[in-house]
Amino acid sequence: MVAAKKTKKSLESINSRLQLVMKSGKYVLGYKQTLKMIRQGKAKLVILANNCPALR
Repeated sequence: MVAAKKTKKSLESINSRLQLVMKSGKYVLGYKQTLKMIRQGKAKLVILANNCPALR
């Protein structure tokens, strides 16, 4: 019971932080742009997802 509550709270925290990043506009989508940011040392967090829609 306690572990489930802690997991739910941490997921809510992650979701709220991701919403803040999306609202600020400081994010990059796409394979090539992400690699470029990593090489330049500007990337702070990289999220890999199978269900991310294609950029078209």
